[in-house]
Order: sequence, then C-alpha cells, then structure tokens
Amino acid sequence: MNIKKHDLSLVILAGGLGSRFGGNKQIAEISGLGCTIMELSIADAYAAGVTQVVIIINQAVRSEIEQVILPRLPLDLDVVLVEQRIDLVPVQFKSLVDERVKPWGTGHALLCAKQHIHNPFIVITADDYYGTSSFNLLAEHFKLHSDWAMVGYPIINTLSNQGGVNRGVCKIQNNQLINVIEFLNISIENNSLMGENPQQQRVHIADDALGSMSFWGLTPSFFNRLETGFDNFLQKYDNGVKMEYYLPDQIQQTITNNQQSVTVYTAQESWYGVTYKSELQDVAGKLYELRHG
Repeated sequence: MNIKKHDLSLVILAGGLGSRFGGNKQIAEISGLGCTIMELSIADAYAAGVTQVVIIINQAVRSEIEQVILPRLPLDLDVVLVEQRIDLVPVQFKSLVDERVKPWGTGHALLCAKQHIHNPFIVITADDYYGTSSFNLLAEHFKLHSDWAMVGYPIINTLSNQGGVNRGVCKIQNNQLINVIEFLNISIENNSLMGENPQQQRVHIADDALGSMSFWGLTPSFFNRLETGFDNFLQKYDNGVKMEYYLPDQIQQTITNNQQSVTVYTAQESWYGVTYKSELQDVAGKLYELRHG
C-alpha cells in the first residue's frame, strides 16, 4: 500500500446525527460567510501546516460534502472521507448491528480513521470552532514533543445565554492532564462559577478552570488502545444498544495507566459551538465579526 507522508493530519468527527439540532449541523452554512464551521477549522488547520484531513461522516451528508464543500478546499490538501457505519465492528459482534440505530460514539468514529493516519494528528468535532491559534499551538507542540496534547478553554468563556451548560472540567498538574470530570448545569451564580459535580452537589468551580472542548493532539499509537477498548466495550455492553463508546474515556484510561502523558495548553481565543439550531444565527454573527473585524 502506498502511504502518503504527512507531518500533521486533522481528523474531524462529523458522523453525529444531530438529533438536538434537528438536522445535519455539520453541513449547516454560516450566514454571511458562505461556508460551514468545519471549513473554517480546515482553513485554520491548513494555515498551521496540516496537509491531510480525514473527515468521519455519516452516509446522509456524503453527497453534500463531495459536491459543495470539497470543491471549496485547497487543491493541495489531501482529503479523505470515511463513513462511520454501524456495521464496522469486529466480526464476532456482527449480531449487535441488527439492534443498533445510532453510531457507536466518538471513540468508534476516530477508530474508523485508523488506516489513513500514520503520523501525529489533531482531533476536533465538526460543529465547534476553536480559533486559529489553537491549531498553531498543537502544530508547534508536535515539532518538539512526541507526547499527546490538548487545548483547554476557560470554562467561564464557554457559557451560554440559553442556560446552564455541561462541561468536562480539567484537573491539571505541572501542565499535564490528570483527569477530566464532567460537571452539569454550569452557570454564574452570585458572581461565582457554579456547577453540579458527579455526586450531584452544587459546588464552586475555579474561575480559571479549563474545560475540555474535544481538541486533542494524538499519535497513531492511540489506535491500538482504541481497538482494545472497543472490543472490551462491546463485550461488556452487548445488550446496551444505545450505549456509546466515548473517545475521552479512552484517553483518560491511557493516562490513568501511565501509558501516555497529555500536555495541556490554554486557548488564546474563544470557542464557539452549536448544539441547537436556534444558536446558529448568534454564532454566525460572532464568527462573521471574527473573520471580518
């Protein structure tokens, strides 16, 4: 097999079905910019030195991406589309496919990219905008280091006017990620950042706490961990037809087992994300202003 050489790749998780959005938000264009959030991220990654993009998609968006989005991307960018299909499981688990409706989750989505990635890579989600400098941070990281990395975003800058948000709060020591703990319904109360911890207690969160917004820098060795973890997941949850195999859980397990370290960088720009269609116009306005001043 002729393997193309790349110093740095980008993997975009765009296979979700967008049930809360009410459609395929991966291909929703930003008003005034004539492109998707994903295309802005690709442009930022390309400017930072990424030469290969692997987009994990669902079948419903393939035609739109091929006909509309791909022609707008740089001609010298190596772009691969990979479908995340329910039937992409080890042969001994094929019987589970008949009961499954949704994809297997973000861990399975990334695993679908395995055969195409042979170098350090950045992982993002299609419907989040991370900022140009975040790609530069990880591009520079991999020029000097071989460990993994992530860009964390100050949680206080990721809150929503629509109400409380759920965020993975990073515990960090000596610039290394220790763990990410999910807090629910985070909001500002009496000038303090508050959220519901895993014990369902309402607690204070440090004002400078960083949140994991799914911006990872990884190496191909991680795919072995993903494969083993996915087999274990299917064996354990063979009747859990709605359970999902999450990427962060596998990164956490690798850290816990002292198999890999993850350097944490603080984002220098704001993060913008879209969960509900009603949020798209507001985010579009912010991104338009960001791009055009």
